[in-house]
Amino acid sequence: MTHPPTRFGRPGRFRPLALACSLAAGALALPLLTPASTAMAAPSCTSTQDCLEQMTLEEKAGQMTQVNHTNVMDNPGDIAEYGIGSLLSGGGAGPGGQAGGTATEWADMYDDYQHHALQSRLGIPLIYGVDAVHGHNNVEGATIFPHNIGLGASQDMRLVQRVQDITRQEVLGTGIDWNFAPAVSVPRDDRWGRTYEGFGEVSWIPSILGEYAVRGLQGEELGADSVAATAKHYVADGGTAWGTGDSDYRIDQGDAQMSEAELRRVHLPPYRSAIRADVASIMVSFSSWNGLKMHQHDYLVTEVLKGELGFEGVVLSDWAGVRQVEGNSYAEKVRKAVNAGVDMIMVPDDYEQNISAIVDEVRAGRISQERIDDAVRRILDLKFEQELFGHPLTDRSYTDDVGSPEHRQVAREAVRKSQVLLKNDGVLPLSPTSGTEIVVGGKTADNLGYQLGGWSISWQGQGGDVTEGTTFWEAIQDETAGTGTDVRFVGTDTGSDYSGDIGIWVGGETPYAEGQGDDADLALSQADQRHLTDICARTEVCVAMLVSGRPLIINDALDTADAFVASWLPGTEGAGMTDVVFGHHDFTGRLPVTWPASVDQEPITIGDGQEPLFQMGYGLTP
Repeated sequence: MTHPPTRFGRPGRFRPLALACSLAAGALALPLLTPASTAMAAPSCTSTQDCLEQMTLEEKAGQMTQVNHTNVMDNPGDIAEYGIGSLLSGGGAGPGGQAGGTATEWADMYDDYQHHALQSRLGIPLIYGVDAVHGHNNVEGATIFPHNIGLGASQDMRLVQRVQDITRQEVLGTGIDWNFAPAVSVPRDDRWGRTYEGFGEVSWIPSILGEYAVRGLQGEELGADSVAATAKHYVADGGTAWGTGDSDYRIDQGDAQMSEAELRRVHLPPYRSAIRADVASIMVSFSSWNGLKMHQHDYLVTEVLKGELGFEGVVLSDWAGVRQVEGNSYAEKVRKAVNAGVDMIMVPDDYEQNISAIVDEVRAGRISQERIDDAVRRILDLKFEQELFGHPLTDRSYTDDVGSPEHRQVAREAVRKSQVLLKNDGVLPLSPTSGTEIVVGGKTADNLGYQLGGWSISWQGQGGDVTEGTTFWEAIQDETAGTGTDVRFVGTDTGSDYSGDIGIWVGGETPYAEGQGDDADLALSQADQRHLTDICARTEVCVAMLVSGRPLIINDALDTADAFVASWLPGTEGAGMTDVVFGHHDFTGRLPVTWPASVDQEPITIGDGQEPLFQMGYGLTP
């Protein structure tokens, strides 16, 4: 049977894999991991259409179900029994259900789950997803890059592509096939806890950088060496109004209260660009548009995304997002979401209930068989495009390169290009051979976890040595070793008896993710302000390095310091910060967002008539 043109719009790219991927034929010898399994039940299918013709309704519902791996960890045989289509590791859910784990441990976990999937009746492999949002940030020893707001400050689309290409390689080294990135949101209010996930506040920034991020992850076309990218969160999650958020949050998962013209002008363009780059999937937002949840928004998902924009990939729900749909039962919520155009449901736990709900709704005539077949076709197309039927296990040739020096060099470049110099009264760059005394302090100066931010090993992130990397303090010691310049670390003990020629304070936000980062004040903490004031009072000149996921209200701190740098959330390579502080490279970063003079100005964006502290696009070069 002739397969139709693929969802990527270029006929002829689909490569059906026949007996080479037939498990029953013995082409792939796999251990039998469940005692009940003594032989493969049937040959696997060899194309999307072949699979669809052989599948039962229950098996199709299984393919539409994505489960957090911790929910099948104790019963992995359920993967084959229910024909589950996808697993994911939610933030912090590494091997054994714990945060972290090495690349090899992740690869072993992935292969084990894949072995179970391949014992299903048709031998359809899993596709496994993860939030590698600034490098493969769940894995110990991986290269962790600046969060997207820092990459937006770099204004370097080719750099973004290289960053994502390295992320692709490190993700493949753990077996994972699917990355829930890039976020192409357009953050319009800095109080939002996901501001750092966006490249910038105007649509052209995420449109350009998001497209190159997709190309870095997927390459020119999907294949065995690609990682499927996900543009998220569709649509206008960055435009939600303060006070409309769900649960305890004031803006996250809230309501984008705007006209359709504004939604199309500001928030839709990055998805057009991602689709132009053949993005494999799009994740629906928790948020609403004018009161209606995106997970049930058939106009925006089916008519606009799949119809008008011609998206032929997989539409994925967010974590338990279907449960937020209006309805008196879970089955009703599933019906509304699937009929609105959601193809795969990130359950993430009760997969039996999810499969039963889909099956029951189809049999009751409330979801059409055509809608189910459309969803499953999209999912299977993706699996065949990535050659998972022929190459279902980890390519271990990538594994040893996770966190390699070569990868870290690119991350270091990304850090230095993301630094934005906001103030400089003739202080920067410093000379590493000046023979001066440099005092370094602040809570983030030697705290790698704070330097990483959220989505780093664990979901919310945390302080301390959570993985391998170089803190700012470690980098400055390397920079000045053997130069005659003395460096002293005071940490948070900034009120003690010391003095120096130059003081450097490194502080700012502590890690957070999503709604837990929603902040009504955007204030620099009293402790941070005290540490900065102490250091500046005890040194001749002082430099402030603000580590944060967004602009904070820094008026007093800006007056205190002689030079002020927005360092964003730089990741594992702190030497990228010292590269510009000591003048090995110029400051080239520019603000991808407008910096408010007070929190009362929020939401503040370029061209809205308000007078900010710094305009979007601002950045000094010494």
